[in-house]
Amino acid sequence: MAQPFDRSTDVAPAGQLDTAAGQFWVGNPWDIVYQGHNLSAHERNRTFLNLGAGRFVDLSYLAGNDSDGDGRSAVAADLDGDGMQDLIVRQAGGGPLLVFRNRFPQKNYLKVRLHGVRSNALGVGARLIAEAAGRRMVREMYPINSFASQGPSEVYFGLGDAPQVDRLTIRWPSGIVQQLSAIAANQRLDVVEGEPPGTLVSETSKK
Repeated sequence: MAQPFDRSTDVAPAGQLDTAAGQFWVGNPWDIVYQGHNLSAHERNRTFLNLGAGRFVDLSYLAGNDSDGDGRSAVAADLDGDGMQDLIVRQAGGGPLLVFRNRFPQKNYLKVRLHGVRSNALGVGARLIAEAAGRRMVREMYPINSFASQGPSEVYFGLGDAPQVDRLTIRWPSGIVQQLSAIAANQRLDVVEGEPPGTLVSETSKK
């Protein structure tokens, strides 16, 4: 759905509507409520577990997060400092905020926070490449931004059983490239742009 700046706009339908399937059209989205429509059909939220090789399993009911409260955003963040990302869901109904604690078996991880010097202060836009136990993981520093929600300004790497990140490459927006090696797992790594090797911050995970 587009939301134009002109509150008097009236856009024609883009094609034939399938009214039997519940499709409808409002020429001006500002008028959607006044015309008696609601974008929420109270579909239940879904959670899928990645089994690898393009396979997923739906565990929404087992996880207890199949709420029908019209979810509008989901943010993953380590709320209790155990190194495992929890899930925060913001909804329009059924309670404004739901928090789900991660209870999967504990595995190794590495968190990275960036401190830009030539680039912006949080390193937003940086690309991070972690190599661990033969795996290559690519992340970008882009805090999740969705409806009334934003994730933490840090990059998270799930390492499985790997005891360390063998090599971490950081490509800053300024063009500076940093490489760090043999970084122990289950830590937070603070990296200042252009000033290797970075500072490891111990966290009380592995409880």
